Amino acid sequence: MREKLKELTKDTAIYGISTMLGRFIGFLLVPFYTNVLSTSEFGIQSNIYAYIAFINVIFIYGIDAAYMKYSSVAEDSAKKKVFSTAYSFLILTTLLFSIILLLFKNQFSSLMEIPSQYIKIYYYLILIIAFDAIAIIPFAKLRLERKALKYATIKFLNIIINLVLNMILILKYKLGIEAIFISNLFATIFSFLALQKEVISNYIFSFDNELLKKILKFGLPYLPAALAATIVNVVDRPVVLALTDESTLGIYQANYKLGVFMMLFVSMFQFAWQPFFLNNAKEKNAKEIFSKVFTLFLFVSSLIWIILTLFVDDFARFEFYKGKSIIGKEFLSGLPIVPLILLGYLFNGVYYVFQAGIYIEEKTKYFPLVTFSGAVVNVLVNILLIPLFGIMGAAIATFAAYFVMAFSLYFFSQKFYPIKYEYKKILLILSLIFFTCILYYIIYFNYELNLIIKLIMLFSFITILFFSKVIDKNEISSFVNLFYKKKYR
Repeated sequence: MREKLKELTKDTAIYGISTMLGRFIGFLLVPFYTNVLSTSEFGIQSNIYAYIAFINVIFIYGIDAAYMKYSSVAEDSAKKKVFSTAYSFLILTTLLFSIILLLFKNQFSSLMEIPSQYIKIYYYLILIIAFDAIAIIPFAKLRLERKALKYATIKFLNIIINLVLNMILILKYKLGIEAIFISNLFATIFSFLALQKEVISNYIFSFDNELLKKILKFGLPYLPAALAATIVNVVDRPVVLALTDESTLGIYQANYKLGVFMMLFVSMFQFAWQPFFLNNAKEKNAKEIFSKVFTLFLFVSSLIWIILTLFVDDFARFEFYKGKSIIGKEFLSGLPIVPLILLGYLFNGVYYVFQAGIYIEEKTKYFPLVTFSGAVVNVLVNILLIPLFGIMGAAIATFAAYFVMAFSLYFFSQKFYPIKYEYKKILLILSLIFFTCILYYIIYFNYELNLIIKLIMLFSFITILFFSKVIDKNEISSFVNLFYKKKYR
């Protein structure tokens, strides 16, 4: 048991650290883009990538999850048949979907609002999605065989290649936003080629129709839920574009990216949290532990939120080279959306906290319902508020979607796995966050939010948290000791 837990911990660390590092390196492109591209150019590429996310889900249609399911239970002698059947069908459907995108180029490019001068991007888009899709099964194979380091290395090199090519093609060859997609394509091709050893060693000329039926039966139900999750994450981009213009979308998306710091914290928490609650589910005091985790998560994430909210403006405006700021000066008008985006990611973390009961009681069928509720709220609030408040309306929609998802999952989790949370402490933290958020916007839009006011707000926030005894040092120490004791025993 101890060895198994060590294996899990090691793999989680490799996947988690590489994912976090990859996302942070990816964020480094935002200062680059916003200083070399116009707001409208940044808006165009942001919108296209939103559609890439949607189409990717359709190209994959849950086949990676189905492959992992049936390969993991197959006899060793049958594993190559499972790989070959899934991979062959995926190649076939990828070719079919790609041909459809080519045949209906005018209709799809018009739907995506790709300007005629950038029509080449449409062809890059098809190739990017196609190579991404046919790499999904080999990547799943690496995960099944616990080749976490190879998996992480390929993903990391993909990002580095993308980053370097962007800088070369934009700065030296002046290719504009086309460079973004060319760089992505070459990075994707690299991943495809790096995975060919896995394909060659596992592919045989065998196709099992009955197995394929099982794979599709298991995988296709993932499609609606995956589409709903994608809607939550990216639907704001085409809606903002439809209701405003390319430049407004560019400003919105550039500042949205500043939420990456809260997203990284939430992602790191998610990587640690899932194996932790699964490993501790059978403990007598499991619910008490999980209750304390929620309080601790809110406590830490609230501190991160207030610091980022108050000082992200200074970070974004910081000039690092010859008048160049972290976020290009043309994009800075969108900074007011950042506190709401950060708050949305905070509630995304709350959503992950409430996943524990659903997983433990094996009620995962409720996840699609929860995700769809967030998707519907996101779309409706965007449509209603963007005409009234512009990109602030889109930021409110993002927060509302994650809030509804967290609340909905809380309802289902408590129904099947009731936990007595520390409601007084939780209510205090949330009330403090919401009050501070409202106060921030009142001052921001009506007065001058200078350094002195920021420091007063930060000091007041921290003082209230600590003097209200939401958490104390002994609790934090006990929890950390408990975590490592359970993790390594």
